[in-house]
Amino acid sequence: MRSRVWCGAAAAVLGGLFVAGCGGTGSDSADESAAGAAAEPVSVTDCMGARTTFSTTPEKIVTSNASSLELLLRLGAGDKMIGTGFPPGKGTLPAELDAQAQKVTVLSDTVIPKEKLLGSGADVYIDTFASMEGMGGGMGDAPTEEEFKAAGIKHIYLKSTACAAQGKNPVTDLAAVEDDVTSLGKITGTSAEARKLVAEMKDKVDAVQEAVGDTPESRRPTYFFFDYDAGTKQPTVVCNRQIANAVITLAGARNAFADCDGDFKQVGWEDVIAKNPDWIQLGVRDRGSAEANDKAFDEAEKWLKGNAATKGLAAVEEGHFLRIGSEQTTIAGVENADTVEEIARTLHPGKVDQP
Repeated sequence: MRSRVWCGAAAAVLGGLFVAGCGGTGSDSADESAAGAAAEPVSVTDCMGARTTFSTTPEKIVTSNASSLELLLRLGAGDKMIGTGFPPGKGTLPAELDAQAQKVTVLSDTVIPKEKLLGSGADVYIDTFASMEGMGGGMGDAPTEEEFKAAGIKHIYLKSTACAAQGKNPVTDLAAVEDDVTSLGKITGTSAEARKLVAEMKDKVDAVQEAVGDTPESRRPTYFFFDYDAGTKQPTVVCNRQIANAVITLAGARNAFADCDGDFKQVGWEDVIAKNPDWIQLGVRDRGSAEANDKAFDEAEKWLKGNAATKGLAAVEEGHFLRIGSEQTTIAGVENADTVEEIARTLHPGKVDQP
């Protein structure tokens, strides 16, 4: 196992990928090097505080899913990508990123099989789903840390998502996501681009907060994230430790299940009926094309309208649906800020500028 080393009490088990040059200045200039060898080591911790140190910039990166892949492409590290799981469908990423994404080897359409991951030749595996039930980690036969080490692969996490369930307090801002972006920038030598991305996120969220942030709690509509792909027999809801809780809160709404500690939880439809949300997000996962995504949104809406347990909900009767993908709401990325904007525009019309 990797040694468990702490750099003082602020070693932050929770929050973003913890980056530190213990005893150093922690400046960007110390972390970036065109030659690939960092002037000072860059360290990251996992959800339990175990530390991994990079003395050189990784050259062969595998990501667990399209969201972490997109983040690295946005940082300008596309030339280091050698594989991914849960690949983005053609045309589902912004035009400038799509061509790059399509060149990345798809190791699996879902969770990367253990043998394929260990034999990928990667020097780093970025895991978005480590502790998310049903999305990697607890799905399939994941490699042990000893197996990663034997294969020469450093296993790191997007902590704002992977470590969410272990949080001690509700997540109400995107600070942990911004920390992840900053940390990946340091690891890949792209700190300048990371700073730019974080600044853009902050600008979008700050604008929304200026418009709706002072809306009294009593006037904030209740909001239910309907995870259609998690199954309809027993709904899976986002709780207050999940990044979606922050997205919903920042957009000027109230997560219908903000009283649930943790990241995700299965409840009964009677619980959703008791909440009777004002708005429902049709959260479907990327199907690989805009046409396929629209079809999935249609199916989710049709199910809510036709099911005896849900057709009487206020949001269903009033047609208060938002068609926003699951990934940009529940997984760390710069599009979390875009989702804050999109939700706020719908729920508070006229208060937030149109794009």
